[in-house]
Amino acid sequence: MEIYICSVCGYEYVPEAGIPENGIEPGTPFSDLPDDWVCPVCGASKDAFKIAGT
Repeated sequence: MEIYICSVCGYEYVPEAGIPENGIEPGTPFSDLPDDWVCPVCGASKDAFKIAGT
């Protein structure tokens, strides 16, 4: 799975790890996050995330 990086603060969403403390189970693909999901660090919208290395 790809890693997604917030273009605002640099937070990395790693699908294999999920964000259990925020109710996102390990193995949850980025595409399966709700459309209104926001960066847990800075609050940026989902569209502010880019695939690492692109």
